[in-house]
Amino acid sequence: MPLTLASLVNHSALRLTVLAGAERLDTPVRWAHVSELADPVPWMDGGELLLITAMKIDAADREEMRRYVRRLVRAGVVGLGFAVGVNYDEVPGALVEAAAEEGLPLLEVPRRTPFLAITKAVSAAAAADQYHAVTAGFEAQRELTRAALAPEGPAALLARLAAHLGGWAALYDASGAVVAAAPPWAARRAARLGPDVKRLRERPAPASAVLGPDAAGAEGGDRVELQSLGSGRRTRGVLAVGTDAPLGTAGRYAVNSAVALLTLTTERSRALQDAEARLGAAVLRMLLADEPGHARAVAGELYGALLDEPFRMLVAEAADTGPEGELGALADTAETAASRAAEPVLVVPEGERVVVLARDGGAAVAACVAYARTVEARRGAAAEREGGAEPGVAVGLSAPTGPTGAGTAFHQAEQALSVARRRGRALVEHEEVATGSVVPLLADDAVRAFADGLLRALHEHDATGRGDLVASLRAWLARHGQWDAAAADLGVHRHTLRYRMRRVEEILGRSLDDPDVRMELWLALKATTGPSH
Repeated sequence: MPLTLASLVNHSALRLTVLAGAERLDTPVRWAHVSELADPVPWMDGGELLLITAMKIDAADREEMRRYVRRLVRAGVVGLGFAVGVNYDEVPGALVEAAAEEGLPLLEVPRRTPFLAITKAVSAAAAADQYHAVTAGFEAQRELTRAALAPEGPAALLARLAAHLGGWAALYDASGAVVAAAPPWAARRAARLGPDVKRLRERPAPASAVLGPDAAGAEGGDRVELQSLGSGRRTRGVLAVGTDAPLGTAGRYAVNSAVALLTLTTERSRALQDAEARLGAAVLRMLLADEPGHARAVAGELYGALLDEPFRMLVAEAADTGPEGELGALADTAETAASRAAEPVLVVPEGERVVVLARDGGAAVAACVAYARTVEARRGAAAEREGGAEPGVAVGLSAPTGPTGAGTAFHQAEQALSVARRRGRALVEHEEVATGSVVPLLADDAVRAFADGLLRALHEHDATGRGDLVASLRAWLARHGQWDAAAADLGVHRHTLRYRMRRVEEILGRSLDDPDVRMELWLALKATTGPSH
């Protein structure tokens, strides 16, 4: 425990007498300092017990003593010791009154008690307190190390740290999600610190922040410290500790030890994850090369369960491929969701793309879909607000498949990704492409250019007023070449329609008996007029 004025008063060898400020004797004393200056404030740091004999001040002058004591209190001096029998036989009443008015503890020091005895007592107590703090810090370090090696890992470490600090502790992963908290009720408080954790993660590691009691996650006067984890520039996680007072020496030792241990654990986990990622990339390459047997052999226990059930292939790309961009966030989302659900997942970066192979109906797929929809909603809101939105992540999701269909699933995901890009969507599933209309796919500049070139001669003919060849062609194709039905739709005789179709063939130089020609003309008409015609 830190030394207090009460401890000094109760020290039998010092024989100190309290003359004023008895209600503040529980104030800690940081140091004892002797000064006979009329104004010692410039040399004070705060927390001192000032010892004087009043050699250069008039201790009997009430106004001078009021000014003197007021300056000491404002400088953070916690007590004043006055030696009697040197310049004054007793403590002057003016000084006693001034100390009482300001609530400054005033101690009478008898002549037979040298100031050196008081400074030695304060120094010995400070050394003992420091030794106790260091010893407690080392003991906390040993306990935290044992906890880090326990099967529970970070959860056990957080529990020991919270108990040592008499507060709470929480751990966030690289995405900013709370992965562990102690005691359990602290998870709710930690979750509300998301914005502060996000700001810390955006700073180069190592970084720290202190949040006062008015922070979102702080309650009941909590003081929260955030510490980033990671040995590189990128933050791998964040540690949060909440206490009701600033950390002392022992508490600081404990937090620093926890940061070191969690950083070591995180970096070790990252190295393991990198090795697993390389193995996962090899498994994916074998699946896409139609070698499911070899893929299963390489997958082993790590990814083997993923190949035993239907899975989905997800292909994503984005303009921003950095770790903090949407593509990196999508990969972190998949890995975090899979980790929490204890399900395997393959996340393989491929240049400006990320390929994810995850269990159908599992947490990773659901998390990726939810993330993409959130991005799409945010992009839509930005477009309405600003009149446009920057292109971001686009995701294509395959239909469920197994190891023998991995190549097909990858192709499906790429097709869905292509559609997502054309439509300005963040997510398109293969089912949408397979069951929806092909017409929206025609909204492409290259398709429109082809359609315009194919039909240009017919439009130029109609512009001269010599017939409605384009409208007649559309009606005839819509009726599958049925002359009477198409002529009725146009309100003309079937012979007139036959004449127009011959003119179409002559102008285009192509036969309408060819089904490929009919298909191209029909798609060209759709591409230039839209689905409403």
